[in-house]
Amino acid sequence: MQSTRRFRDKIFLVLKGLGMGAANKVPGVSGGVVAFVAGFYEEFIYSLQKFNGKAFKLLINGRFKSFFRYINGVFICLLFSGMIISYFSVSKILDYLIIHYELHVWSVFFGMIIGSIYYISKDFEDWCTKTFLFLVKGIIIGISISFLDPATENDNLLFVFFCGIISVSGMTLPGFSGSFILILMGNYVLLLVDSVNALYDTIFDVFSGDFSFTANAERIRMLKVLGVFTLGSVAGLVTFSHILNYVLKHYRNITLSLLMGFIIGSLGVVWPWKRTIHKTATDGSFILDSRGEKIIENYERFMPDLSGETYLAIGFIVVGILIVLALEWYGQKTRKVKS
Repeated sequence: MQSTRRFRDKIFLVLKGLGMGAANKVPGVSGGVVAFVAGFYEEFIYSLQKFNGKAFKLLINGRFKSFFRYINGVFICLLFSGMIISYFSVSKILDYLIIHYELHVWSVFFGMIIGSIYYISKDFEDWCTKTFLFLVKGIIIGISISFLDPATENDNLLFVFFCGIISVSGMTLPGFSGSFILILMGNYVLLLVDSVNALYDTIFDVFSGDFSFTANAERIRMLKVLGVFTLGSVAGLVTFSHILNYVLKHYRNITLSLLMGFIIGSLGVVWPWKRTIHKTATDGSFILDSRGEKIIENYERFMPDLSGETYLAIGFIVVGILIVLALEWYGQKTRKVKS
């Protein structure tokens, strides 16, 4: 997996991290799909499972260069740099677009998932009864998850750590949206909105020379929650990567068919045509953050009428498919150059 990367490849890897980070934050969209389609999914899993006992020994023995090389450090650093940048930039833009151009954004994501299904299935030739059954199982699981009702918020640190482990499923399992899972667990707003806002405010205060936040019990609580969530996410990434590396190596066809099923099932979550369920807040029709802003609304899906707006949405679906095809073309071109 190790190779010398050109400057252009490094830039594109950061951009892929941007895309993966933005996708991870949107309920219903999986960052793992971006990794799969952009052609770096297996290297991603391979690199994460290198965080093992050998890496720990290299680190504590002070062999930092060997440690960095062993864990595929250039790849990991560039990719996660893109994700971090995305979290404070691209994902904010995405939040704005979803609020003001909701139908168009969901249409693009819907198209990208359709494109990713094509991408994964086109070279898959090992169809048999077993792989077909796992495909159906994946579809059923994906659809079933989309109809579950959200739980209530829980800031118990042990549960927050568990949320961190589960939330990274969107990065390691294409078709599983980590942010949507957090909604179902009741902690999406706490972990991806309120705690992130607390970190953002803290960074701003520190650079402004204002350290009064140290006496703010609520701010400290939010930072503690974010810290535990981050530790859980790291633990989940390493754990899932070891499991996935094993099953991809020994049960590749079954795993790929199951992942395809997850991705197909996720189409129900990102169906572009939705309408808000008009109920009172106490009925759970929407969820507020700590600043009183509406974050997540409950929707019901509907079939669109044939109108200009519908045709425009279909056009954006085509755009989403073309984005995936462009990523595939770039991935093929990159692999040919390396070979």
